[in-house]
Amino acid sequence: MSEKKLSFTHRFIPATDPAITETLLLLHGTGGSEHDLLGLGSRLRPGAALLSPRGKVLENGMPRFFRRLAEGVFDVEDVKRQSQALAEFVVEASQAYGLDERNITAVGYSNGANIAGGLLLLRPKTLAAAALLRPMVPLLPEKLPDLKGKEVLILSGRSDPIATPTETARLVKLFSDAGATVNPLAQPDGHQLSDEDVRAAEAWFASRSAKAEAVTRR
Repeated sequence: MSEKKLSFTHRFIPATDPAITETLLLLHGTGGSEHDLLGLGSRLRPGAALLSPRGKVLENGMPRFFRRLAEGVFDVEDVKRQSQALAEFVVEASQAYGLDERNITAVGYSNGANIAGGLLLLRPKTLAAAALLRPMVPLLPEKLPDLKGKEVLILSGRSDPIATPTETARLVKLFSDAGATVNPLAQPDGHQLSDEDVRAAEAWFASRSAKAEAVTRR
């Protein structure tokens, strides 16, 4: 299927397993593209549809999902604007490609993980769950959303100089206080992803899939 003209440049790969209604929303890191996480998405949830937009904000020519003022210092107003724009894209793409809007799971790395966090905090109905790889706190909302029933995987690096352990702890508390089921896992690594990260994410997806199948069989 060729991609339709929507509000974000993107790649869309239809589901190859008709029994899987979940769509992975793949969100790249700074300097990435809509192609970066397709292989990871296929590995994490084989057979699922993949929706992978390219961030619209450019920083020295590198695509991002929102502006930052310095390393680790976000333009909060732009986080808000871009989170809303991305949420509208998900609605638009769901209608264009016939996706189940109630079953969108974000997989985001670094800047992509942060905009996924923005979606959870500002437009929580956009996502059913999220796997956040090396995330930071994107913003502190005026009012905590109700994230009960949403599962969030947070994969951090103990030696990460950007998304530090302190920052990870703040994010875990934020989502937990909002009622999400948070699964934080720390790897002995820095900001780059490792094979251990991928295996941990695979196990998380497999566990969620097994639980969903058990509910279906009841």
